[in-house]
Amino acid sequence: MGGLDGATSSGPVFDGDALLTVGELAGLRLVNTGKVRDVYEVDDKYLLMVSTDRISAFDVIMKNGVPGKGKVLNQLTVFWLNHFAAEGLTEHHLVTADVEQMPEVCKAHSALLAGRSMLVRRLKMLPIEAIVRGYITGSGWKDYKQSGTICGHALPAALKHCERLPQPLFTPSTKAEMGEHDENITVSQASATLGEAEATRLEQKALALYAAASAFAEPRGILLADSKMEFGLDGSGELVLGDECFTPDCSRYWPSDGYAVGKEQDSFDKQYVRNYLTSIEFDKQTPQTLPEEVIRKTLDKYTLIFTILTGHAPAL
Repeated sequence: MGGLDGATSSGPVFDGDALLTVGELAGLRLVNTGKVRDVYEVDDKYLLMVSTDRISAFDVIMKNGVPGKGKVLNQLTVFWLNHFAAEGLTEHHLVTADVEQMPEVCKAHSALLAGRSMLVRRLKMLPIEAIVRGYITGSGWKDYKQSGTICGHALPAALKHCERLPQPLFTPSTKAEMGEHDENITVSQASATLGEAEATRLEQKALALYAAASAFAEPRGILLADSKMEFGLDGSGELVLGDECFTPDCSRYWPSDGYAVGKEQDSFDKQYVRNYLTSIEFDKQTPQTLPEEVIRKTLDKYTLIFTILTGHAPAL
């Protein structure tokens, strides 16, 4: 499976200090390359997920990466998975993020994998992304301005940009292939794809996790505007949280200090990158080289939200 910009999978590809492509790892079979994570088969029960420093916006992978970003995402995901498990809120796919506790075939690559990898259980991933919105922004705001609804949910008139919604909404989306764009769908469409019972179970689980993450973040001066989650089924049919979760790549985090409706918010996520791309009239198709200032400020924001939420800095 090829890497970026024509790179092959023969080995790691770096852009400066940013890991763009992991490539071949002896003893492990590359089974999927996503926008950020590369996934390897360990055996018939386990996978190895490696978070690169690639950054995407509007479903397009940029030409250059953000050094250390993959480690921040990986370690914040581990934090949230452990937090949710301790609270008894969900089953998750994580086995260990400690390379020294992984099989020998993984430990052989410890220098590359340390801090940016997870050994996870295999799941049958659902073909729907579970998005929960607590505030009206992003594509939800665009849809609301056009139709007065978000993913089929009727909303009060005259809501303002970034206003808190009367209650969090489950707004699923399709899970696009590489190079394609995710599309918002209604709950009814999700039910048609998954079955009504499974869609209801997914909605309830996603709303519960969003509520828990929001309640955790707010006393720390952080508003969780929205978040995207992915779930799969284990061998017993249990709904299991997988992939990344509640990271700056899949969530909008706003500082509560200075929050005001009717304007774009300061953020601790890749909205900063989206705003830059919008300012240069990005066509949402052609990969761009991000300026050094955008790279630096993005890493600063990712590192800061990690520290606020966890109480310590990421291991970069």
